[in-house]
Amino acid sequence: MKKYMIFGASKGLGDAFAKGLPQQGDQVWVVSRNRPNSLDVQDGVKRIWIQADLSKQEAAADIVKSLTAETIDVLIYNVGIWEKDGFEDHYNFDKDEPAEVANIIQVNITSTITCIQSLLPNLRKSGAGKIIFIGSTAGLEHTNNAQVSFVASKFGLRGITNAVREHVRKDNIAVTCINPGELAAEIPYEAGAEKALSEYGGTRIPVQDIISLVKCVISLSKAACVKEIHVPAMQDVNA
Repeated sequence: MKKYMIFGASKGLGDAFAKGLPQQGDQVWVVSRNRPNSLDVQDGVKRIWIQADLSKQEAAADIVKSLTAETIDVLIYNVGIWEKDGFEDHYNFDKDEPAEVANIIQVNITSTITCIQSLLPNLRKSGAGKIIFIGSTAGLEHTNNAQVSFVASKFGLRGITNAVREHVRKDNIAVTCINPGELAAEIPYEAGAEKALSEYGGTRIPVQDIISLVKCVISLSKAACVKEIHVPAMQDVNA
């Protein structure tokens, strides 16, 4: 039996992780601001909702209180917000408000650091824990994204990954960052990969592909550590 914690689990890729990763008998803490519908799935997986608003500085402490001394074998940190209209053609960095910038950094960077720090005692109990951060190809070099705060946060996530990896190397905790390109995240996991491929003409990555990658990383022995995986969409010439 494995024990998972999945952040950002109420929709999109996080919802897919909550439904597609665990097997019968596993336990999953799903962390989100809104109630995830994966709690209603009857598949022999025990799912426990931890309600948390990562825009609040006390979120990390609240999450840890819900866990007490439980073991976490696999932590999936799938968190990322971006600027209003950030991926629209009319997006303009000049119009970003300071409060919006601060909130993006709080959710995407500060809460990442404080939550991981708070959960290390639970991960150490596993003996061979794994932390998997979900980044973005926007955080890579030369990918032509103009969303300054979001891009900065995803570059920063890669730095967090590298530093945390060194910190927990002695604990046999493997730390990986997966950087997907544009996902077909609006297509529910249960609808299947073929639905996602047909809906977007093969231009967006089905969430099932990322699930498969994460399953591979999780299956590796404690002797191996995958540092980083880049997964651009095949048709994205900027990634």
